[in-house]
Amino acid sequence: MSVQMVLLPLFVQIGLTFALLIWMVGLRRQTLVSGETKIRDIALGQPNWPARATQVGNCYRNQFELPLLFYALIALALPLRHADLFIVLMSWLFVITRFAHAGVFVNSNDLGRRSIAWLAGALVLLVMWIYFALKILLLI
Repeated sequence: MSVQMVLLPLFVQIGLTFALLIWMVGLRRQTLVSGETKIRDIALGQPNWPARATQVGNCYRNQFELPLLFYALIALALPLRHADLFIVLMSWLFVITRFAHAGVFVNSNDLGRRSIAWLAGALVLLVMWIYFALKILLLI
């Protein structure tokens, strides 16, 4: 499997993270410029942003939770030469679930649908880790 094929889903996931960061910064800046949010109300990290800025900010922050295990897996599988077609396909499936999760999070924020998307991603990632661990431990 080529390095590019293995890394492309990772780059797409990172792109999602940066897109959410830029969106969050824009929303936060807009509320500061308009006066809706006062610097004194957020200067010490207080959660006093308006709902929309908080919603996008929480979605952005969530990209550093479950995806961290994805990054670690790819960072290990690639140099150990265990990043095969299964890992690449599952990587794409994981990234799709992250986009679905983020889409629900920043739109309807329906907790039921958001939880399903999150759980699907978590299960895909679990399968990836089990597969990778078995390949390493059983020397497949």
